[in-house]
Amino acid sequence: MGGKEQSRRIRSVKEINEKIKRGDAVVLTAEEMIDLVESSGLEVAAKEVDVVTTGTFGAMCSSGAFLNFGHANPPIKMVRCWLNDVPVYKGLAAVDGYLGAAAMSETRGFEYGGGHVIEDLLSGEEVELRGESYGTDCYPRRHVETTITLDDLNQAVLVNPRNCYQTYDAATNSSDRVLYTYMGTLLPNYGNVTFSGAGQLNPLCKDRYYETIGVGTRIFLGGGVGYIIGEGTQHSPQGGFGTLMVKGDMKQMSNRYLRGASFYNYGTTLYVGVGIPIPIINMRVAETASLRDEDIYVKIRDYGAPLRPDLRPVVRKVSYAELRSGKVTINGRDVPSSPLSSYKMALEIAEVLKKWILEGEFFLTEPVEPLPKYREFKPMKLRRRELTVQDLMRRDVVTASPEDDIKTVAKKLVERGVDHLPVVDKDSRLLGIVTSWDLAKAIAQGSERLEEIMTRRVITAYGDESVDVVVRRMAQHNISGVPVVDRFKRVVGILTTDDVSRRLVGRPTG
Repeated sequence: MGGKEQSRRIRSVKEINEKIKRGDAVVLTAEEMIDLVESSGLEVAAKEVDVVTTGTFGAMCSSGAFLNFGHANPPIKMVRCWLNDVPVYKGLAAVDGYLGAAAMSETRGFEYGGGHVIEDLLSGEEVELRGESYGTDCYPRRHVETTITLDDLNQAVLVNPRNCYQTYDAATNSSDRVLYTYMGTLLPNYGNVTFSGAGQLNPLCKDRYYETIGVGTRIFLGGGVGYIIGEGTQHSPQGGFGTLMVKGDMKQMSNRYLRGASFYNYGTTLYVGVGIPIPIINMRVAETASLRDEDIYVKIRDYGAPLRPDLRPVVRKVSYAELRSGKVTINGRDVPSSPLSSYKMALEIAEVLKKWILEGEFFLTEPVEPLPKYREFKPMKLRRRELTVQDLMRRDVVTASPEDDIKTVAKKLVERGVDHLPVVDKDSRLLGIVTSWDLAKAIAQGSERLEEIMTRRVITAYGDESVDVVVRRMAQHNISGVPVVDRFKRVVGILTTDDVSRRLVGRPTG
């Protein structure tokens, strides 16, 4: 089918709204549209169906709410503010604030954050408000403590800078350690794959060329009515990474579709339910609205590489159908795959939006401005070069083999004045590690060979990793040194806290 034929108008949004008013609009969920196309063909489906409803329900960290608390008497100009000990951004007027979903409680840490506060407010719970000020002539109060509910707020406007990724890279981990990320817990040595997004229900997958979704589009947001107010941050449509900026009145919303959550050892977030109606205005929209999970592909990226997200190595491309099957193949081996978002909730959202339209409670809007179809994705400019492990590591590493005699190795450590000894095979691949403490203990206990005492699960680093990242890793595991390895696990150096201290502080750590 040619481009002109694909773009030829079948019906307008105005005509669809007239049918909604009369009660004779044909509305299908994206799943139902797929089934109809498979049974009757694309042309029949395009002529019959007026609207296709979509849905997604996943962690959308770039979310939050503008809140107005009203004035106390005497009034206060809050320069710092907390809700249930979660910091609220106060670079605004006296009693306005922005509560970010990823802000974390100062007392409960990873357990509770801004997303949980939003859910609590929607649940009708009382939330503790604490504010501080330096005091002014017109705002003399310096401190306030009270409790509020959603009803007490003058405005509570959900404004999410980045939601509804068109597609989102899946994640795995080639390293030998567990990683805690915004893609969940990633097990070592390609132990699992995690992914997000609703695939064949996902809004921007169903209007791939942004012909019906744009600024001013009315949407389902968090159980209420919302609007698209622009492209989302990091909008990069040419790579299939389009995003949306959305807003809506939180007082219309439901805690079923806005839920606080926490990713273990990473941070807090908010699960957001979004549904968008796709008017079938031409054949091209009908075609993309009927795309199946089998037709929608994402990249699996290796989070074991300490690189910018778009530079992480691509392990392979995979369809949502394969991801949702529960396993994917990596290097000839089946690896379990699991979603971070809920397909069941996404389908429920599409069903609810369909019901609203069929009952005449929800009408479509035409965009007042289309979403950009091209945006340059700019990384952060670093004015100073950041120190990497290879800048500080020692390359003349003292190593040993598993069969070595313990007393001989202990003597070598004393002569060389080192505390960490990587144990390697004949090709310099890392097998384990022992420390001077391990050797002293082994000699006292009468052990004879290194393989009897070495630690086999070794915390390592790569040469191109940031020193800050590796120092944090050492602190997490309460160790003072790590072997530096290449991608084949061959030992190429060693980095200790003493090495870092000598370079950055000018003296050893002691």
